[in-house]
Amino acid sequence: MSFDSDVYEYLKTVPRGKVVTYGMIAHAIGRPRAARQVGNALHRNPTPVVIPCHRVVNREGRLAPAFAFGGMEIQASLLRAEGVEVRDGYVDPEKFLWRG
Repeated sequence: MSFDSDVYEYLKTVPRGKVVTYGMIAHAIGRPRAARQVGNALHRNPTPVVIPCHRVVNREGRLAPAFAFGGMEIQASLLRAEGVEVRDGYVDPEKFLWRG
């Protein structure tokens, strides 16, 4: 499998109402130093509805300022639709981080 495919397959396992970080994905796919590459893969996401890239935040819980599929407000809307609380562009990692 390619790096991008590994990212997408992992991300499909993240349940609705939960978020993960770029670093968590990199670590989970065996590339712990590749968090930036994870972000690049998400920008190339071929099927955003199937591969829920909106569930990815930075390590502090901040949404992506340039969310690839419509901006931060779209990401916030998608997360809120799943029951995730978003305040001032942040998600509370203590409450919503998935530790799968």
